[in-house]
Amino acid sequence: MSQNILELKQQFLEHMEIEKGRSLKTVENYDRYLKRFLEFGQIKNPKDIDEETLRKYRLWLNRQSNNSSTQLETGTLSKKTQNYYLIALRMFLKYLLRRKVDSLSPDQIDLAKVSQRDLDLINEDELKRLINSPDGTGLKELRDRAIMELLFSTGLRVSELCSLNRDSVDLSRDEFSIRGKGGKVRVVFVSDEAKEVLKKYLNKREDHEEAMFVQIGGKISDSMRLTSRSVERIVAFYARKAGISKKVTPHIIRHSFATDLLRNGADIRSVQVMLGHSSISTTQIYTHVTDKELRNVHKKFHSGNK
Repeated sequence: MSQNILELKQQFLEHMEIEKGRSLKTVENYDRYLKRFLEFGQIKNPKDIDEETLRKYRLWLNRQSNNSSTQLETGTLSKKTQNYYLIALRMFLKYLLRRKVDSLSPDQIDLAKVSQRDLDLINEDELKRLINSPDGTGLKELRDRAIMELLFSTGLRVSELCSLNRDSVDLSRDEFSIRGKGGKVRVVFVSDEAKEVLKKYLNKREDHEEAMFVQIGGKISDSMRLTSRSVERIVAFYARKAGISKKVTPHIIRHSFATDLLRNGADIRSVQVMLGHSSISTTQIYTHVTDKELRNVHKKFHSGNK
């Protein structure tokens, strides 16, 4: 078996794409993260990856500047971003271990502790105004209202929403299946409001494009399907129209979907399944929102001076 690190890296990336079903974007990120590590450590052979190289790499990562718009006040990579690099390396080492290639054990890589962040949320009134903003009866307004209703009804990721075809959703039923991250299929549920506006939108369509959500007006490209970026722009436009000063994205509507379920008594594991999270630790970030409401419950129902 070849011990050339670049050949092994390429085989790993192909494994992640084909056997693991990772998206091309994820594979591209893994490629970029691993390239940075291999160049830093001047790694030529899997045996060159050792604890000392890892220690120096982690120190180097922690001191790297971040030129993106999400940089911290210190200008260095956030712990979360550093973890992306480490996760890619750990996955690569696990792959080498399974192939019985002698290298550093993946167990040697511990991720940096990341502090819990506050969710970017809009309140119930803002959410209602946002969803109701596309208030016309034209094709564009019906499309945009359907997008808002479906995002909040189902908790879909924006990429999942854009992947929908007309035959993806049976409007005689309250649910449909979606293939999410890693090729995993889950069931999502559609509200009566979302179904009603979807019917109006699809009935008004006169094209034969299979995509559920398409471009309307303007320059027509080879594919009329809306992209994730297009949907982000649509949501941002209606947020401004609704008078919401915060930055609103499709992902914030997904946050609203999850917190609405929890606030109304849904258990965390059910929310995990509906969101399509592979790990419940990802879903648990939403409990911090509902935990804040416990203070009000305590004040209302408990007195220490009985």
